[in-house]
Amino acid sequence: MQRCLELARLGAGNVAPNPMVGCVIVHNNIIIAEGWHKQFGGAHAEVNALALVEDESLLNSATLYVNLEPCSHFGKTPPCANLLVQKNIRRVVVSMLDPNPLVAGKGIAILQDAGMEVKVGVLEDECHQLNKRYLTFIEKKRPYIILKWAQTHNGFIAPDASKMSAGQFEKDRHITGKIIQKLVHKWRTQEGAIMVGTNTALLDNPALNAREWNGKQPLRVVLDQHLRLPKHLKIYDHSQATWIVNGSKESIDGDLNYVQIIFSEDWFSQLLQRLYKAGIQSMIVEGGLQLLNHIIEHKAWDEAIVFYSPSQIENGIPAPLIGGKIIQQLSIDGVNMIQYKKI
Repeated sequence: MQRCLELARLGAGNVAPNPMVGCVIVHNNIIIAEGWHKQFGGAHAEVNALALVEDESLLNSATLYVNLEPCSHFGKTPPCANLLVQKNIRRVVVSMLDPNPLVAGKGIAILQDAGMEVKVGVLEDECHQLNKRYLTFIEKKRPYIILKWAQTHNGFIAPDASKMSAGQFEKDRHITGKIIQKLVHKWRTQEGAIMVGTNTALLDNPALNAREWNGKQPLRVVLDQHLRLPKHLKIYDHSQATWIVNGSKESIDGDLNYVQIIFSEDWFSQLLQRLYKAGIQSMIVEGGLQLLNHIIEHKAWDEAIVFYSPSQIENGIPAPLIGGKIIQQLSIDGVNMIQYKKI
C-alpha cells in the first residue's frame, strides 16, 4: 500500500478535482503490474495497472492494492469496481472508502457481492493526508486552504514601504532565495488557485504563476474590494485565468473574471463557495498581513507553511501569529520551514 501512495503522488497537480490514486497488483509476493491516475478525464489507476498485466490468468490468484475505493459509477470513465469483477481478481485491499456520494461504499459492495475477498483500512491515515484536498472538497464543500509566508529572524514578513526608499524596499523584499522560490513554484502547480490581497498585488506586482516549474498554472485570485489596482500590473496580463474579487462588479473578459461578493457579510466564505462551484479544490494564500490575519482569525484555514529566515530587516510588517499542530519541520537552504495543521 505504501507503493500505491508513492504512485498516487505522481498525479499531483494533474488529476484534480479527482483524487490521487495508485494501484499495485501482486501475485505470489511479486508485483506483476502497477499504475496510477495520471490525468483528470483519463484512465483510473486500476485500469492503468490491469493494462500492464501480461498474463491475466494470474489474476484469479492475485491481490490488487489500491489506496481509494474503486469507483462504482459511470463518469468520464466506466466503473472500476465492475472491471475488477470482470477480471476475476481474487482479493482487493483498499486504504479507505471514497466519501463521494456517488461511491461511498458502493464500490466495495460490488466486489463483495461478486464473492471477492476485500480488506479496507490499510494506511488509512496516510491516504487521508495524501488526498486532503479532495476529501475537504467532497466533505466540507469548499477548497482546502493553505497559508504560506516567509518571515525574518526578527519577525517581519515584508519591509514597510512607507519607512524606506524604493531601492531599499526592493533590496529587503526577498526574504528567501532561489531554491525556496523554485520549491514554492512547484507547490503552486499542485494547487487549484493562489490568492493575494490588494496591498501585496500593488507593492510586489507578483505574476502569481509557476514560471520556475513545469506544470499547470493556478487560478490567480486577487482581492480588490474597491477596484483600485492599476491595469499595468502583471495580474492583468491575460497569461492565465484570473479572478478579481471585488464589491461592485460581476463580469467576464476572456480569462479575466470580476467576481462580486458582499464585503459587509462573511466575504471569505462567499469566496470559498464561488471557488467550490467553479471546481477549485485547493487554494494557497500568500499574503499580505491583513488577508492572512483575516483568515486566521476566522479559522478558515487548513494548513500553514511558514519559512523562518535568519535574515533581518530594520523596518517591516509584523508576521501573523499562527497556532496549530506542527506536522513537518525541515531546513531548506539555511531556512527553517515549519508546516502547521489547524486543530
